[in-house]
Amino acid sequence: MSAYLFTFRSPDHYAPGSGTFEEWCRWQLELGARLKDRGNPAFAAATVGAGAASTTLGGYSVIRATSLDAAVGIARGCPLLRHGGGVEVGELASHDERFDRWLAGQPGTDGRP
Repeated sequence: MSAYLFTFRSPDHYAPGSGTFEEWCRWQLELGARLKDRGNPAFAAATVGAGAASTTLGGYSVIRATSLDAAVGIARGCPLLRHGGGVEVGELASHDERFDRWLAGQPGTDGRP
């Protein structure tokens, strides 16, 4: 099973309401064991380079899914979609071991980050 990053895109006019926290908690509870990292909301954001028009970064989560299609299906339940927002979905790859090997070969390092 692979890990997928969900980045939540809030519409420019979006303001969380009194029920927003509970709405997100319920959705994340439904995800169950598929939720690898609940993530966090982003309250201030900036874009460097090209960004999605008329939205801003709203937060992230990491989920487990069997395929990109399955992850997209899970993302379709995101509460932000009902408010005109979006979810970007990307499969994550780990480079930790590769980076550790590279770092160990660098002069003046002891292999620890």
